[in-house]
Amino acid sequence: MANSLPQLLTNAARRYGSQPALKLDDVIVTYDMLEDSASRVAGLLRARGLQPGDRVGLMIPNVPHFGPLYYGILRAGGIVVPMNVLLKEREVNFYLSDSEARYLFVWHGFAEEALKGADGTASELIVIKPDEFEEMLADSRREPDNVERGDADTAVILYTSGTTGTPKGAELTQLNMVENCRCSTDLMRVSEHDVIFGALPLFHSFGQTCCLNNGVNAGACLTLLPRFEPGKALEIIQRDKVTLFEGVPTMYHAMLNHPERHKYDAASLKICVSGGSAMPVEVMRGFEEAFGCVILEGYGLSETSPVASFNHLERERKPGSIGTPIRGVQMKVVDDDSHDLAAGEVGEIAIRGHNVMKGYWRRPKETASAIRDNWLLTGDMAWVDDDGFFFIVDRKKDMIIRGGFNVYSREVEEVLYEHPAVLEAAVIGIPDEALGEEVGAALVRRPGADADADEIRAFVKDRVAAYKYPRRIWFTDELPKNTTGKVLKREIPMPDVATR
Repeated sequence: MANSLPQLLTNAARRYGSQPALKLDDVIVTYDMLEDSASRVAGLLRARGLQPGDRVGLMIPNVPHFGPLYYGILRAGGIVVPMNVLLKEREVNFYLSDSEARYLFVWHGFAEEALKGADGTASELIVIKPDEFEEMLADSRREPDNVERGDADTAVILYTSGTTGTPKGAELTQLNMVENCRCSTDLMRVSEHDVIFGALPLFHSFGQTCCLNNGVNAGACLTLLPRFEPGKALEIIQRDKVTLFEGVPTMYHAMLNHPERHKYDAASLKICVSGGSAMPVEVMRGFEEAFGCVILEGYGLSETSPVASFNHLERERKPGSIGTPIRGVQMKVVDDDSHDLAAGEVGEIAIRGHNVMKGYWRRPKETASAIRDNWLLTGDMAWVDDDGFFFIVDRKKDMIIRGGFNVYSREVEEVLYEHPAVLEAAVIGIPDEALGEEVGAALVRRPGADADADEIRAFVKDRVAAYKYPRRIWFTDELPKNTTGKVLKREIPMPDVATR
């Protein structure tokens, strides 16, 4: 069995060589082509002096070129440092400086910021352009074998989003990534006959493990979409007969509310998987009814490679739950002193298993704070029921404390989504001199809806405890999101006077 990420590709090429591995509209890359290109990328890097353990930045969108570069770096013994293509100069500079990357592969359309950001670092930029890339590889020798790497050797450094300060690089080992990939293949029952939808950014852990590596491990085809657009997504599902759709809740929300969704045939879908953030139950129910499929919600973090829990196919599914721990992983809920809590009590999720990172890159203090007695403290607040199913209630840092009472934003958001006028909702804490924090809600109305703040406030007030409903409500055209579709609550603009 493969014990490293590049070996997954080598094995797949031997078994499924002529089958499509990657697809972008009319462009098809077979497993033989992917293996050959990856070996030439490895040869190029080795010829330039790359040593095992050297870091290589990868700033490439969801195009077929990502695959050969990703596996080529790993085949040469390098460590991949995936980077968001939308990073600006100072952010690029931080990633390259902090990781001490020797090289950075950057897509030509994003080279300007990368070139400026690399100035003053030790990183050499290699700009990737179609056709020129193929010519460069044709002149490179093949690296015949994968450079030997151990289970504990770092394969990928994934930088956190930096919501709590400077981004930290989560060191994910070969074992972390390979085992999590194998678990994903088993959980989703993926085979060489499947077509996986690939709109999740491949620079993100969700896209890497559950789409790219999962597909390669199973010999499936990954059909790519560089920038998510609901109409194009529905077109791809119909055209390529997608069997496995993986996305974040905002993707499901956008397709569900697409005005022409009924024109597309999505009957090929077997399984839909949601992760990245909590999916509102109303969105889940609406999508399942509209598309005739089942959505399985999972949970994880960059630090857990990423999958930690899942709603398993062969077991009961509980809407609103992130499921139960995957094979080889333990989860529990603890208080502020890391004491175990009983079923039904809200506390912080702690995780232990093969998926937990080695640590934060060159940050021993942060690592020691995050991992205690081999348990990773996630910062996510949840409770577990008597059947072992976990239910997220909030990020620890997003929990609102109103007058001494804890208010979990997801609970309030679930109620807001039940109102027919609400298209999107985000509940946040607003500083309040008397109460410490007040509950606020930023809302996006459905097209044509005219419900005002008073109506929506009354709707929620009838359904939650008095201290939970949002006293302050305001409307906006859209909610700020990151590239994975996650709502960025810290960037939600607040009016000077939110409606009381």
